[in-house]
This record gives sequence, C-alpha cells and structure tokens, in this order.
Amino acid sequence: MAFVNITAPLAQARILESMSHSRQNLAWNVPKEDLIHIPEHWFMYPEPEASMHFLLALIYIGFFVMAVLGNGLVIWIFSTSKSLRTASNMFVVNLAICDFIMMAKTPIFIYNSFYQGYATGHLGCQVFAFMGSMSGIGAGMTNACIAYDRYTTITRPFDGKITRTKSLLMIIFVWIYVCPWAFLPLLEVWGRFVPEGFLTSCTFDYLTNTYDNQMFVGVIFFCSYVIPMTMIIYFYSQIVSKVFSHEKALREQAKKMNVDSLRSNQQQASESAELRIAKAAIAICSLFVASWTPYAVLALIGAFGNQSLLTPGVTMIPACACKLVACIDPYVYAISHPRYRLELQKRLPWLAIKESSGNETQSVATGNSTTTTATTTT
Repeated sequence: MAFVNITAPLAQARILESMSHSRQNLAWNVPKEDLIHIPEHWFMYPEPEASMHFLLALIYIGFFVMAVLGNGLVIWIFSTSKSLRTASNMFVVNLAICDFIMMAKTPIFIYNSFYQGYATGHLGCQVFAFMGSMSGIGAGMTNACIAYDRYTTITRPFDGKITRTKSLLMIIFVWIYVCPWAFLPLLEVWGRFVPEGFLTSCTFDYLTNTYDNQMFVGVIFFCSYVIPMTMIIYFYSQIVSKVFSHEKALREQAKKMNVDSLRSNQQQASESAELRIAKAAIAICSLFVASWTPYAVLALIGAFGNQSLLTPGVTMIPACACKLVACIDPYVYAISHPRYRLELQKRLPWLAIKESSGNETQSVATGNSTTTTATTTT
C-alpha cells in the first residue's frame, strides 16, 4: 500500500506532463490564453504534417472559387430576371445564399492552413463556426422546403402551387429556426464552438463528456439532421409514388383508346417521366445524405461513442464533404433549370450555352395535364 501511495502521485504527474507536452507539440502556434478553448482529445495526436495543411488549403481554394462563382451567378440571375422571380425559385435563391455563406468563411480555413494551425485564434474560430451553423442548417431546411414545394406542385398541380407570400414566410421561418443553434453555442449558453481536426476549422463541441453537452449534441442532431432528412425523404417518395400511379393511369387509358400513348411529345422524350422523377428524387436525397450524414455520425461518435475513432484526419473528411456539396448545389438546383440557362445564354453569351426554349415535358390525359419536369423548379 505504501508503494502505491508513493508512486500514484508520480504517475499522475508524468501523465499530466506528457499531456502538457502533447498539447504544446500539437498547438505550438496557439497562444497560451487560447489553449482552454481546444478539446483535450486533439492533444493525443502528433502535429499534422505541413503538406497536409497545404493540400487542404489548395482544395478549399478550389471549393471557394467554384462555389462563389456558381452561387453568385444563381443569386444574380434569379434575383434580377423577371421570368425567374417565382415563388418556387425563392427557395433556390435562399439555398444559394446559404451555400454562399458556407463558402464565404473558407478564407479563415485557408489562412489557418497556410499557417498550420490555430492562426486566427478564438475570434476566427467563433466566426467560422457561427457562419457554418447558420448556413449548414439553413441549407438543410431550405432543401426540405424545396422538397415540399415540388411535392405540392406535382401532387396537386391545380391548387397546390405555393404563393410568393407563403414562400417568403417559409424562408423567414427557416432563418428563425436556425438562429438558436447558432447563437446558443456562440454565447456558450448551451454548447460551445471549438476547433476540430487540424485546428484549422471549428464546429460545435461534440467531445466534452458532460450531460449538458451530450444533450445539446442529441438535440441539434435531431433538429438539424433528422427533421429535414425525414421531410426530404417523405416528400420525394410521395412524388415518385404519385408519378408512378399517374403513368400507370395514362397507360391504362391509352389501352382503352387503342393508342400507343397519350403523351403529347412522346417522340421527344428520351426516357419515361417516372424514371426522370425517380432519378431526380434519388439524386437530391443522396446529395443531402452524402453531405451531412458523415458530420452527424461524427458528432454522435464524439458525444456517445468511441472517441478514439476520431483522429484529426478523419474529422476533416466530413468538413470537406459539406463544402463540396455547397459547390454542387447551384448546378443541381439551378444550372439544370432551362430558364436559368436561357438567361445565362442571353447575359453571358461568351459561355457558349446553347439552350432551346422547348425543354419542358408535359403529360396530357383526358383534359388533365400534369407537369412532370421535377428536375427543374418552375
């Protein structure tokens, strides 16, 4: 017993000394006053190689240029063209704004990467994480609004069209919904924003093992991931079901009338309407899943699972996935839009976009018509 009592304090002192050394080794360029803001978990790992920092910086530069140009064009064209100022396109513009904000914070990451660490300090970390929370959760809820808009337009083509006033109210609700999950950790009322991975990016704290913090992670996981994910999957599955049943009714009616098809432009359609709708729904759902599922899983592992799985390199993968989707969104939701391409062709002829005005396909059956171009927002 005497041996244990003597050596236990010595062993504890050696552990603390080793932890302190690891902390200094990883955060060698972190001011001492900022060390309290960095979770102890990252001090278990050696400092990342400079080449990894530089590689990520170059990747983020590419993301930044691609996203700013793509989303900037969407915001400019959709907000200044009268033909595109529809209720549905208000959601597309809001999504582009969210993605633009998401990428507007990347210069902080790029600066930190070239300086190989926590160069912008606590203030830069808070700005980075706050903008990320606002734009990330806002984009998820906006995707849910787009899914709802397309659901009502396709399943109820005569009385389901959303008005501009309703679209505006839904967008205002999205931003009100986002605010608590950005301001609560910013003010450290519930949760907090901390560095992660290579200490060049920041997000909400999912590593502190306290009941309050675990509760925060669980609630934000449900509100920012489960809710929009459920809405998106439900609405797009209903769209696919509706189109399948509509196409079946068309085929049955055609048999009764002894004709091959009731579709007015069957020859121009290279693939069936239900296949196009199914592809669009799967692509949109997959995009959201691919962008935010890794981060959701990461947060759950950090709060409730085996934290040893979360190495600095592993945690940078979900961050890159979210930024990549912010680059892809304008192409999925807007550049595939025929009217948008027509406006680009008109205003920026040097892009050599060749777009005709007859790209929208309609299904016609016994006096009723249903728009089947779910891949574009009209």
